[in-house]
Amino acid sequence: MAKEQLDISSLALDRTPTISATKAPSLQHKKRWLSRYALPVGVLLGFAMLLFAAAGSRFMPARSVTVVPVIVKRAELQQAGTTLFQAPGWIEPRPTAISVAAMTHGVIEELMVVGGQTVQKGEPIARLVSIDAELVLEQAKNALAIREGELNRAKAELSAARIRFDNPVHLRIQLADAMSNLTKSKTELAKLPFLIKSAESSVKYTLGSMAGKQSAKGAISDNTIAKAENEHAMATANLQELKQREPNLEREVSALEEVVHALERQLELLVEETRQLQEAEAKVQSAEAYRNEAKLQVRQAELALERSTVRAPMQGRILRVVASPGSRVMGLETTAGQSSSTVVEMYDPQKLQARVDVRLEDVPMVIPGQQVNIETASSADVIHGQVLQITSSANIQKNTLEVKVELLNPPLSVSPEMLVTAAFLAPKSDVSSDSMGEAERIFVPESFVQASDSQSFLWIVDENSTAKKRTVELGGKAADDLIAIKSGLRVTDKLIASGRDGLRDGARVHVTSDDPIIGMK
Repeated sequence: MAKEQLDISSLALDRTPTISATKAPSLQHKKRWLSRYALPVGVLLGFAMLLFAAAGSRFMPARSVTVVPVIVKRAELQQAGTTLFQAPGWIEPRPTAISVAAMTHGVIEELMVVGGQTVQKGEPIARLVSIDAELVLEQAKNALAIREGELNRAKAELSAARIRFDNPVHLRIQLADAMSNLTKSKTELAKLPFLIKSAESSVKYTLGSMAGKQSAKGAISDNTIAKAENEHAMATANLQELKQREPNLEREVSALEEVVHALERQLELLVEETRQLQEAEAKVQSAEAYRNEAKLQVRQAELALERSTVRAPMQGRILRVVASPGSRVMGLETTAGQSSSTVVEMYDPQKLQARVDVRLEDVPMVIPGQQVNIETASSADVIHGQVLQITSSANIQKNTLEVKVELLNPPLSVSPEMLVTAAFLAPKSDVSSDSMGEAERIFVPESFVQASDSQSFLWIVDENSTAKKRTVELGGKAADDLIAIKSGLRVTDKLIASGRDGLRDGARVHVTSDDPIIGMK
């Protein structure tokens, strides 16, 4: 039986190009180009960039710097409170003596204190010749009394002016008088016609009587005739006077009416009273100003007299008497120096300090706040003190540096300018005495220390020639412009002495000068 042949035509791949394949031959070409060329090149470029970033600093030029070693001083560890060294010194006021000066110029008449005397605040120290000041004060008081009188008189005038303004009775009286006179004049003017008629009648009567008696001249006496003539003349004169009075009365009435109108207007406006009131007020102000000026003159004279007595500005002790009786002091004049106005110098016996000459080799053992025992011939007991400050005042001849030591509770027997011996005591140490017998103290030049964000730092060079910014804790200052480093620095570190400007942490440097010897003292 013949075997049937297997038909595998169905498994054959159809390689007839399709429409899509024929339309996009370029797309397949681009995919093959990206996979064969672009992707490997991108990987190589990324790797190169990472390599450059990791070692980029090595391709940068290194900055040239010079380095110096740190300075190490070895000191024996001593138990706290034991004496490190001793140094001589002397007592002085802290911070300085107080100069008591005269506040005004004059001649010293009397000194009331001596050197070393204890005085209270405000206690008289000296007295100047004060007769001139007393006379000036008396003159100023008299001037003040005069100004007080002027002020009182001005106030009285003001009071009267205010009364006249508030209640102008004088104007009302004048107005009433004017109106009364006007009424009287009007009444007389109204009665005048009747008076004229009566006078005319009297003239006619006296004329007839006179004519009758003249006709009987032989029968009557001449006196009777003369009397009748006189009566006629008087009647005639009276009539003429009455006729002349009419225009005068009319003018008088007109004038009185104007006066009444003016007084009524013045009573309404009170112009004059207002002016008088304002003038009185201004006069009072001026008088008060003069009075106040006189008061100031009195106060100045009193102050000058008061300043003729020099008083202690504080409770303390007299250090030295500068002036003497009969000497002239210049007071607060600008041309005067301190020596020409100082009378005495004082100090507070509870505020004393010792100025100690410390040898330069001992200065590194001195720190602020260090305990010091002070001995002096005036006191059998040791005086305790502490270091206030290490000054920059050096004595080249004696090879010493001044250190100020505060005296704690000094006895009254101690006074300035006494010689003392100061024993500087060892401070507490964190290193136990049984672990090591010497301690190393690291010092660097103070000019190397920089500050940033309230922190102090130094530039050092590590073993890979890389600049490092090292934060440190500072200690006390020493001689030769050195400063102690408490922490943050090792004895093997090398400090960058030059080329620090613009330096960044981690930058490569090239050491051009290097002292391989570490300073030991």
